[in-house]
Amino acid sequence: MAEIDITTISSKGQVVIPSSLRKGVKSGARFLVIREKDLYVLKRADRMDDSLASDLQFARRAEKAWGEYRKGKFSSKSKEEFLAEMEKW
Repeated sequence: MAEIDITTISSKGQVVIPSSLRKGVKSGARFLVIREKDLYVLKRADRMDDSLASDLQFARRAEKAWGEYRKGKFSSKSKEEFLAEMEKW
């Protein structure tokens, strides 16, 4: 059964994980934060699958590139140039 507790967010955007839910979590532990509308999910980053970490990095780069494209800041590339650049990611 899921454990549930309530917390608040500070003026600095900090969220405290209630002590009742912090078992086994040490200071400095990293978490992945996922948001879908009003749902926020925390997942231990040190327990992430390597492919998920890679997918997240790719998604961040793709999102940044899309933002640049929408601002009109883009350049034309051949298919080969584009794929070569993607390999670097």
